[in-house]
Amino acid sequence: MQENVAPPLVQPQTEGSLADLPGRNAANDPTNVAFARRSGSGWVDITAAEFDTDVRALAKGLIAAGIKPGDRVAIMAKTRYEWTLTDFAIWSAGAVTVPIYETSSADQVAWILSDSGASAIMLETPAHEATLGEVRDQLPGLKQVWQIDAGAIDELKASGGSVSDEELAAATAGINRASVATIIYTSGTTGRPKGVELTHDNFLGLSENAITKLKQVVSAEGASTLLFLPLAHVFARFIQILCVDGEAKMGHSADIKNLLDDFAGFKPTFILAVPRVFEKVYNQAEATATGDGKGKIFGVAAQTAIDWSEAQDAGGPGLGLKVKHGVFDKLVYTKLRAAMGGEVMYAVSGGAPLGTRLGHFFRGIGVTVLEGYGLTETTAPATVNIPERVKIGTVGPPLPGVGIRIAEDGEVLIKGVNVFGGYHDNAEATESAMEDGWFRTGDLGELDEDGYLKITGRKKEILVTAGGKNVAPAVLEDRLRAHPLVSQTMVVGDQKPFIAALVTLDEEMYPGWAKNNGIEDVPFEQAKDNEVVQAELQKAVDEANKAVSKAESIRKFVVLDGDFTEENGYLTPSLKLKRNIVMRDFHDQVEELYAGGQH
Repeated sequence: MQENVAPPLVQPQTEGSLADLPGRNAANDPTNVAFARRSGSGWVDITAAEFDTDVRALAKGLIAAGIKPGDRVAIMAKTRYEWTLTDFAIWSAGAVTVPIYETSSADQVAWILSDSGASAIMLETPAHEATLGEVRDQLPGLKQVWQIDAGAIDELKASGGSVSDEELAAATAGINRASVATIIYTSGTTGRPKGVELTHDNFLGLSENAITKLKQVVSAEGASTLLFLPLAHVFARFIQILCVDGEAKMGHSADIKNLLDDFAGFKPTFILAVPRVFEKVYNQAEATATGDGKGKIFGVAAQTAIDWSEAQDAGGPGLGLKVKHGVFDKLVYTKLRAAMGGEVMYAVSGGAPLGTRLGHFFRGIGVTVLEGYGLTETTAPATVNIPERVKIGTVGPPLPGVGIRIAEDGEVLIKGVNVFGGYHDNAEATESAMEDGWFRTGDLGELDEDGYLKITGRKKEILVTAGGKNVAPAVLEDRLRAHPLVSQTMVVGDQKPFIAALVTLDEEMYPGWAKNNGIEDVPFEQAKDNEVVQAELQKAVDEANKAVSKAESIRKFVVLDGDFTEENGYLTPSLKLKRNIVMRDFHDQVEELYAGGQH
């Protein structure tokens, strides 16, 4: 059994809560810029003192509206300043936040509100109110509904004028670090989502240790981040708290379509993203270069970046590579960094494996990707690569205060300050998720000689071919998705004679790729059957197969008509595939792949 337990760098505490942070920061340095809000084409700063005033006023409004300590209050909104403000105001009223993805269906909203016992909800838009309206009669316990776009926050602040400072202080008097801060519902790739109860200490204990370990990222002079992942996701939520706790400036970007403009205006020093965002940045840069007739130059520049990064792990680059890298830094890499605002030094990646090629590419252009790993039940990160020693291809060592153990069957087990207390009203699920105090992640992994964790697959997603070969689909899927033409892919082959894949095309990337490859007259609807597209996808499959043995390689693939999206129910809000749903709905296409027998 392999094990790596990292001792905490910050002494564990029992007193205090997340509600203390805004006031503490305002007392430390009232003029420090805590947030910046998008205003027209620019950004307006919000100081620590202004944030504290905002939080206190809204918390008083919640108390005036009848919110009591321990009450559950839901938030359903895009990533925006008001999300963070409402979150801290709920804690300052002694209540518990229940996040809901703003893309959730009426059924999902009903389940989360009823299971958590939420008595109030802060919505963002009339559309969200309409979604709630479909199931409102199923929620007798829901007493209050507020809508940000209808001016609810200002109204609540105004109504809170009658609540005294003493009443506000009394609301959190019974709250300590062991108290539940939030109930986050797992994205539910199978079955009903479970409510993960995370305490104030899960966030604070982990944040304090992470800040100490990652000083040069979070506490560097002028450190700032632009948050664009949904705050309903535990990863974004933890970074929000990390920034407030570490007094780093934070901005919010609600629409990924405006992301490059927001990067340019905000100029973050570190960002967090899921691998799909990094794939898109790379593919867009490659497509633009190819469209400008500079595809070959970009290809050489990209390979040089990768070679230079790989050399960092093998004694450093030679003189020739240094010179070449320097030339491309001026010609290509500076433009890529400028597209991310020009100041980004670190990018934190989580949610799925990034892949070594992209990790080396980004480090080679001057943006070090700190790949990490965690789950909702571990308050997001359990491990992360550290700036002084990045090992690309791993998700890093455990954070201080966290332990990683590899069970006999290869499952990753986690213990520590970040591990949740249990599932809401579900003792049976809690019991089955734990083993001698260790949380069973369901992921497979291994620890290297330095105690860095490498994720090798999902325990439940392992495919066993008819020949008895165990295949982890993630490595093949990650490589295939990295191709500009590919949007989503799912590897199949459980109890089948060979491995195959379902592939969907990326409608956004297709026009540029088609133009660069001389088939601009072929509409997207007909692309899946086009021989040029098929040949390119075969090349992508061949490239992906280089990562695995022959028995694990993809022998056949089929391109599907549509895409796997959150809207059509094939992806969770955190962009994980709902494999059982895909297998159910595309059963015929899968069977067709095997109709000819052995391939």
